[in-house]
Amino acid sequence: MTLPVVVIGLSHKTAPVDVRERFAAGKEILPEILARLMQKPDLEEAMFLSTCNRVEIIAMPKRSAAPEEATLLASRAIREALREHIGASSTGELADWLYERSGDDAVRHIFRVASSLDSMVLGEPQILGQVKSAYDAAVAAGALRSHLARCVRRAFTVAKRIRTETQLGTGAVSISSIAVDLAKRIFGDLSDSTVLLVGAGEMAEASAKSLGKGARAMRVCNRSFERAANLASAFGGAAAPLDQLEAELVISDVVVTSTAASHFVITRDLVKRVMKQRKGRTLFFIDIAVPRNVDPLVHELDNTYVFNIDDLEQEVIENMKARKQEVIAAEAIVETEMHDWSAWARGLEVTPTVIALRARTRGMLMAELERTLNGRLKHLGEGDRAALFQMMESATNKLLHAPTTRLKATAQSSDGGDLVEALVDLFDLPAVLDSVESANDANGANEKSDTTSARCQ
Repeated sequence: MTLPVVVIGLSHKTAPVDVRERFAAGKEILPEILARLMQKPDLEEAMFLSTCNRVEIIAMPKRSAAPEEATLLASRAIREALREHIGASSTGELADWLYERSGDDAVRHIFRVASSLDSMVLGEPQILGQVKSAYDAAVAAGALRSHLARCVRRAFTVAKRIRTETQLGTGAVSISSIAVDLAKRIFGDLSDSTVLLVGAGEMAEASAKSLGKGARAMRVCNRSFERAANLASAFGGAAAPLDQLEAELVISDVVVTSTAASHFVITRDLVKRVMKQRKGRTLFFIDIAVPRNVDPLVHELDNTYVFNIDDLEQEVIENMKARKQEVIAAEAIVETEMHDWSAWARGLEVTPTVIALRARTRGMLMAELERTLNGRLKHLGEGDRAALFQMMESATNKLLHAPTTRLKATAQSSDGGDLVEALVDLFDLPAVLDSVESANDANGANEKSDTTSARCQ
């Protein structure tokens, strides 16, 4: 039987940034996390997604129990994995932050996440790349192989449709652009301001694009001076290595931080020294990194203001208002894709059941025929025996034609699963069904071309 997908995680909707950063994981530790997930006896497949605004474990339960029980066991395993990840003493400590989805709700959630319909900034393009990176890491670790892998690949298709068929991604559609909008709201057109970008990655580049030529000067400070210089030169700015950060802060007005550091890059003591040199001139920090780059205690210093990713709420609300109609169109695409996915998934339940039912029926009839041919009809010649075997084959086909046709038709409806479960119970099919599904899983694991093509979507 096809088991439901399970998603458990936290996001900007359920947990503040100081909690989210405890769960965040860089790509360098993903193999270790995925290896631990695959050691959980109740998980068949798994993927770990970590972005600025969410951390989720997406998994398929083991086929070791009935769907309801298997889902419950998988849920417990995922919560335990998250507990281990942050070193909490019990899973109860996580309860206030976590959400859980299973079955169609989980698949719909995956589709919406990949399509940026569940993002802080609706339509932002970064999330799809982040989901693809998480997918690639899970495939490389051997944690995605069959049903769940196909589900995530389907999410890529949904996201692509929404990007091409709606205008959800037009305008200011990233955390970086929202951060720049906030800076402009505070300083006006920024024509009298020097903006410092701390970090030279994707989010810093998006910030630079949003700034355009609006600021009096744009500067980039990064651990790798080469990356800082490349970004700065592309946008007419100046670059500096990270060890000159203090000097850069002295001459800047607005600082946008987005490094991948796991600790505070800008500390209270550093800013305290900077403010003495600035002689009280106001300094604004917009920290869009998770984990955070700026110590929140900096906000307590005179004439310094710190905005983190959760403080962009008002800008996000305006963003959502502007995209209301596009969201409706995007959600309609999700529902269409959900209908198709659900029909396909229900078909997965039907095919092994049909095969198992035929095997069961044919096996019983042939066993009876063999017993008879070895008894009262043992005098029959090879020709007569062959005719009887052919008659049994024909009888099997005719006997199962109507139930097979009805079962396949019902698979497209919501009660198809109930009919499958009834047949499995009435004809005592579990053992036969397990052997059929094991063979199907083995075949699916060898479909390397399917995985390769998915990376190019």
